[in-house]
Amino acid sequence: MTTYVLTAPQGPKVGPHLGRPRRHILGLATRRALVAYAVVLLLWQFGATSQSWLGTRLPVIGNVPSPVSVAVAWVGLVGDPGYWQSWYLSFSRVLLGFAAAVLVGVPFGLTMALNPLFRGIAFPVFELLRPIPPLAWVPAAVIFWPTQELSIDFVIFLGAFYTLVINVMQGARAIDGRLIQVARSMGGSRWNVFRRLILPGALPSICLGMEVGIGITWEVVVAAEMISGGGSGGTAASGGGLGFFIWSSYVGGSYAQIVVGMISIGIAGYLSSAALRRLEVLLTPWRRAY
Repeated sequence: MTTYVLTAPQGPKVGPHLGRPRRHILGLATRRALVAYAVVLLLWQFGATSQSWLGTRLPVIGNVPSPVSVAVAWVGLVGDPGYWQSWYLSFSRVLLGFAAAVLVGVPFGLTMALNPLFRGIAFPVFELLRPIPPLAWVPAAVIFWPTQELSIDFVIFLGAFYTLVINVMQGARAIDGRLIQVARSMGGSRWNVFRRLILPGALPSICLGMEVGIGITWEVVVAAEMISGGGSGGTAASGGGLGFFIWSSYVGGSYAQIVVGMISIGIAGYLSSAALRRLEVLLTPWRRAY
């Protein structure tokens, strides 16, 4: 008598890295990041205090305030309302200018990608203006816009607009035209083809353009606040943005506060990029496997 044993089909084998829980991988990445931060802080501390360690000051880094002095200055600023108002002003300017760039740049880039006639008219002018650095627009923006606040927002808008448009246009044009032809031949309307094929196909490029653009906006807002004197903020105590905070610290000789402002901008940019990466995961769930 023969006995048959039924076994469940075996799934594909996974390697040692692919089989690990996702939580463990994230924990490992976090530990590596903490180690990297610790190494940078140790090298920074060693270089900043090289006069006492080596008897001579190392070039460049030997003139930078030590992490300890920066931490002491940062603790003193925690209770200063002007410091947090600078955070608020810079964040609000970046969000306003970036949101305007997304609302204008995404439709503009998609229209140039999908409409050859419009692209032939708009793209030459776009390419002529794109190489102009956003900061070169600061004097013109101060003259043309009625308030300094609007001029700062306009310069921030330009910082994200060009990068976003290029990414949107290239992402939409990279979609295989045969897929569009197949969808149209099967009775798909223009709106359905755009909603179900073109827009999802261009979303990764849109998200990439947004992530790159938000980094540029933080670079632009700092320089714009320095040049314009903080916009509506009159003094460092009342807050004029993080850029104006850095400039006023430099004028006042508070070099540790300069580093505090620089690190604050880095943290703000990191948080903005992390939020956009999270938004990309939500908007493009089909790419989570990658």
